[in-house]
Amino acid sequence: MANIFLKRVYDPYDEGDGCRILVDRLWPRGISKENARLTFWLKEVAPSPDLRKWFCHKPELFQEFRECYLEELRTEGPQSEAAQQIIDIASKEPVTLLYGAKDPVYNHAIVLQEELMNQIKN
Repeated sequence: MANIFLKRVYDPYDEGDGCRILVDRLWPRGISKENARLTFWLKEVAPSPDLRKWFCHKPELFQEFRECYLEELRTEGPQSEAAQQIIDIASKEPVTLLYGAKDPVYNHAIVLQEELMNQIKN
């Protein structure tokens, strides 16, 4: 079973993080590439720019955002290919999805983690 974890990019690095993948389309403010200690930045897996701007991290829009983002992830294209890339890595080593959002509940990384785990199970 794959281990896919979530962590804010601002949280301290840990040896157990495994492959550290930034899953935001925009670089997070106030953190250097050195301090982020990324394995790589996979911006293609993030929500489309229009969806990200529409959502604007408003909790009342989260359910609709979630449905739209899942549709993007499940439709063939760069997002689904990037999601598959994460699944492939997670089959070999732990993966930590890094995100910059302040809200630990209403953000795209939560949706992404759930979708990746569901795809792995099926």
